[in-house]
Amino acid sequence: MSATENKRSIVVGIFIFIGLAIFIAAVLTLGGKQKRFVSSITLKAVFNNVNGIQAGNNIFFSGVKIGTVSKINFYGNAQVEVTMHIEEAAQKYIHKNSVAKQGSEGFIGNKMIEILPGQGDAPQVEDGDRINVATALGPEDIMKTLQANNKNILVITEDFKKVTTDMLQGKGTLGTLLADTVMAGRLRQMTINLENASASTARVTSAVAQYTSKLNTKGTLTNELLTDTTVFASLKTAVKSLQNTAASASEMTNNLKVTSNKLNSDKNAVGVLLNDEQTAAKLKNTVSNLESSTKKLDENMEALQHNFLLRGFFKKKAKAEAAAKEKSTQDPK
Repeated sequence: MSATENKRSIVVGIFIFIGLAIFIAAVLTLGGKQKRFVSSITLKAVFNNVNGIQAGNNIFFSGVKIGTVSKINFYGNAQVEVTMHIEEAAQKYIHKNSVAKQGSEGFIGNKMIEILPGQGDAPQVEDGDRINVATALGPEDIMKTLQANNKNILVITEDFKKVTTDMLQGKGTLGTLLADTVMAGRLRQMTINLENASASTARVTSAVAQYTSKLNTKGTLTNELLTDTTVFASLKTAVKSLQNTAASASEMTNNLKVTSNKLNSDKNAVGVLLNDEQTAAKLKNTVSNLESSTKKLDENMEALQHNFLLRGFFKKKAKAEAAAKEKSTQDPK
């Protein structure tokens, strides 16, 4: 065998080896995607219409791929039985009350079957079990829904057309706002007033902020009243003293009122003297009589001093008083 033939044989062998490697990789890849090398169980579901589902389509449970469709056969009169290979690891999550539902992977993706968990408690499925199917909307039901929606959209469009026509003709509140220039001017003025009010509010807020900052300035009376407990205690004591003083003044005023009421009454001596004219006249007459009697008594005493019987007594008394006065002058102690 020549060198050229040997070289050609080696090249052919390399190509064959590469082809076998690609084939094996493809088989493993497809087998992995189809879950061919994973332990699985078989579940069945009977549909009225499979809507294009084919063998090899995926099966999902809670959004996770758990198997593939292995076989599709007719069942009964016009139903279709779908046989599904489910991973054995997912068996414990699927119960006998679960239901199968048709769907698609994405908006226009491949058809698939989704297994939904059932309501309540039920034992887990076993190999070969048949599960229920969820009722799916058929094309006729979808068309009926679309027709109903189209009618509703038509009614809404006609109503909107009528509303817009009335608005353009100046009817209604919105039409008046669009067509009435006076109303537009008022709205514009209202907007200006609102802007002015907002500006005034901003100024007031700024003034309040400045005032509060002054309140927080240390050394001011207001700050000390708000923060210094000693000043607050002194102020509290002063207020309490003022309250006591006010109470005392009120009590004194009540006493003066009671006293004035007594002075205006004729039930006591002072009240009688102040209010009874007859008693006052009698008292005045008595004082006048006392003055007259005192004057007469002075005259009698003067007469007694000049009487010869008592003249010696009064002279002795005068001498004794003069001696006592002289003694007190000499000895001031």
